[in-house]
Amino acid sequence: MTVPRPPRWSLPHGLAAAVDFDGYLRRRARHGDPFAVGFPGFPPVLFTGTADGARELFRLPVELVRPPAPNPIEPMVGAASLILSSGSRHRADRALLAPSMHGPRVRALAGVIRDAALGELESGSGPTGPWRPGTRIDALTVARSITLRVILAAVFGSDTGSAEYVPSEPGATGRRIDAYSRAVGDFLSAFTTPLLAAPILRRGPTGFGPWGRFVAARQRVDRLILADIDRRRRDGPGDGDLLDLLLAARYDDGGTLIDSELCEQLRTLLVAGHETTATTLAWALYHVHREPGLLARLTDELAATAEPTEQATLPLLGAVCQETLRLHPPVPMVLRTLTAPARWCGLELPAGQTIGLAVGVLHSRPSSWPAPRLFHPERFLDRKVGPFEYAPFGGGHRRCIGATLAEFELRVVLATVLTEVRLRLDPALAADRPRAVPRNLATAPDRPIRFTLLAR
Repeated sequence: MTVPRPPRWSLPHGLAAAVDFDGYLRRRARHGDPFAVGFPGFPPVLFTGTADGARELFRLPVELVRPPAPNPIEPMVGAASLILSSGSRHRADRALLAPSMHGPRVRALAGVIRDAALGELESGSGPTGPWRPGTRIDALTVARSITLRVILAAVFGSDTGSAEYVPSEPGATGRRIDAYSRAVGDFLSAFTTPLLAAPILRRGPTGFGPWGRFVAARQRVDRLILADIDRRRRDGPGDGDLLDLLLAARYDDGGTLIDSELCEQLRTLLVAGHETTATTLAWALYHVHREPGLLARLTDELAATAEPTEQATLPLLGAVCQETLRLHPPVPMVLRTLTAPARWCGLELPAGQTIGLAVGVLHSRPSSWPAPRLFHPERFLDRKVGPFEYAPFGGGHRRCIGATLAEFELRVVLATVLTEVRLRLDPALAADRPRAVPRNLATAPDRPIRFTLLAR
């Protein structure tokens, strides 16, 4: 079998992917599987969109694969991030971080998650202000505010929202949650699509040009994180939050994460841990409010209990969240680079070849998902889904370590919003579904998803 070649003209293909990433990959998949893609500044990738291909990818030995380089997201998360580490270091770091992401610890955050959602409804974010009848809201903006509150509380403890933070800049004070919100918001905004897609643009003096502005924004986030690390080392343990666990954790040889490494791991959790869930929440609100009958059934189901841990187990709520992740996987591709020659999808491939799973293509195969473009949560009530036909968090030994937290948080926040407020979707969006486009660490709607708050 001949190895497929990427398109000759990579720039037009890169532009097409920027406009409609999922649609672009689905069109490329029509040429066969695996199929080749090439974007400017990055090595060619062979993608699969089949369950068999996903199975082979996820079962490749640990020592045979590593994250691709250059990596689009390295400037955001850092080289020490669990997302980008490989081999023995990845195994060690994963073992260090995993206890904080286990089911019981995640479920213990139910109250924190609900309080974060209620805090947004009561105080609002940015220009939105408190949620009152007639208020217009942008779903992604408020979702980011909620999920940032959640991850800050999970990482730094319950005092994050109220404690005063005094940064290094003279005269600057305020609540740490506000400081983090501004810094992380600027950080995400500064990493524009051109910086994501074209590594050649990642140069220039700090403070000037797109790259300089991004570096300055990253430094502001890191100063906040390092200040919290220093405060915790000085004052002693907090309330058993993630920072406590990481400071107490030890590798097998007794070593610990140094502050710069700890900063990059925490930056990864702060950014990846809220941006991906926020985009999924925005999509879930969009789809639920497009279908009044579904919304009515879902609110009836939620009325059975007000306890967030119990709500998270309700079947229709779970199905809505799973179907949202099927149609809109926040990270639409899983990439691996071979460290040695290997056979994959019937091809003999050399070391250095980058291979991947097109998650949106996998989630759109009619053989697994009848009427794949239809939002139909009931499909998850009728069947048990296998890990190689449904992979919104990747799979294998590099499956997203925060998947349990992301799914649980999505369910609790969606349940809270739907039981506390009534929303009306902007009529212009009811018949015209937004497209998913690359943005920062995730794909996001290509236009604002707006709602009007109604009286209950």
